[in-house]
Amino acid sequence: MRLSLRLKLFIVLLLVAAAAVAGMALFAQWSFEKGFVRLVEARQHEQVEAVAERLAEEYAEAGGWQRLRADRARWVALLFSARSADDARPPRWARRLAERAAGPWPPRRELARARHEDRASEHEDAPAREADEHRRVPLELRMMLLGEARELLIGRREQVSELDLHPIAAGGRTVGYLGVLPGPALNLLAEIRFLDEQKRAFMFIAALAVLVAAALALPLAGAMTARIRRLARAAQALAAGRFETRVAVDSGDELGRLAGDFNDLAAALARTEAARRQWVVDISHELRTPLAVLRAELEALQDGVRTLDARAVDALHADVLRLGRLVDDLYDLARSDLGALSYRKSDLDPVAVLADDLDALDGEFRERGIRVELVNEAPAALRVHADADRLSQLFRNLLTNTLRYTDAGGVLRVRAHVADARLVLDFEDSAPGVPAQDLPRLFERFHRVERSRSRDSGGAGLGLAICRNIAAAHGGSIEARASGLGGLWLRLTLPVQR
Repeated sequence: MRLSLRLKLFIVLLLVAAAAVAGMALFAQWSFEKGFVRLVEARQHEQVEAVAERLAEEYAEAGGWQRLRADRARWVALLFSARSADDARPPRWARRLAERAAGPWPPRRELARARHEDRASEHEDAPAREADEHRRVPLELRMMLLGEARELLIGRREQVSELDLHPIAAGGRTVGYLGVLPGPALNLLAEIRFLDEQKRAFMFIAALAVLVAAALALPLAGAMTARIRRLARAAQALAAGRFETRVAVDSGDELGRLAGDFNDLAAALARTEAARRQWVVDISHELRTPLAVLRAELEALQDGVRTLDARAVDALHADVLRLGRLVDDLYDLARSDLGALSYRKSDLDPVAVLADDLDALDGEFRERGIRVELVNEAPAALRVHADADRLSQLFRNLLTNTLRYTDAGGVLRVRAHVADARLVLDFEDSAPGVPAQDLPRLFERFHRVERSRSRDSGGAGLGLAICRNIAAAHGGSIEARASGLGGLWLRLTLPVQR
């Protein structure tokens, strides 16, 4: 059977509350019993001292122990006279026992029978305890009298060795001893009944507390799971493609932070979906344009509008090359987005790779009349853990970007230096520049600033996006700024090997 989260949470809360209540009830009951037993023991100690004082008075009055030994009822009355004023008279069962019992004191069988009859005569409904009457003998019937020489006067001889002796003083000397047999502190029926009533009261209070906890746990579990259910419904809506779904953040706890994270995820998915759709639109547009040009030129040849000569073939070949470059750029960008580009990294000097790429493109820069300035301020021993081919691809994309968009007769300044354990490569070219609002979007795929940079050269706006992915794969970054030369400033940073 599958339990709902609400039911599981309710059960957990209820079990925790029940365990806490049970622990508190058991501890309170144990503490009460201990305190009550100590109270009874202190009271019994006072009672023993009071009996010893009464015995001293009896000895002084009678001039010895003979009268007390001969009068069993007087002995019993004296024992019970040390109780409180409301309970100083011997109970009925004790009086009957003193009247009918013979032999050593205290009797055993007669005691159990007398107490049982006394309870029955008074219609008491307390449970019978005959099985342990020998442990629950009242304090008065556990007392024995010993003489000055510790000879037994009243009591059982076989139990003398077990007695706890309390001296009886009269006339400035010890005239005897009051012996007390060991036994439990709680031996009176009223005390035992009181303790039982307290136990039942503790159990009732504990049960009531558990019921109250259950009544509170159910709505609490419902309130907590309601927020989770809202998140679940929102997640289902998000899975169905409704990326505008949001969850109200109504608290600062873990569920509130989870709701905030969910909203961030939904926003990120919405942006990703919008980018995916824009990506499809841009690809369709970029492929449609060269295909339309190629189709128009072929139809012109078919219709005889253009003559099929070497010049026409060269134009068709150039269109196919542009289309091929676009497809290659799309493929490289897709692989770099997925991290599928292969990287064979080694420790190398990136400035040397950059210098080789500048030499390779020197002819094109000369043809465009663009002056190139390389300022190398990096240490000669500088090394970066990178893939030389991918790093060269990155550099050539940046250099080609300048070749395509910088006005003839301009300048490209490249500066290499180290800052904060990172190699910094600055590429600054001359006019035309890029508006400030377009700078953050330069690394978006297919983004081009039409008003400031020409697209006659066939650029698809993918080069800088590929550069950003290659830089990230090397643990670096790339950003765009406005150049002091009037054009674009691209800053590339790469971690340096130590």
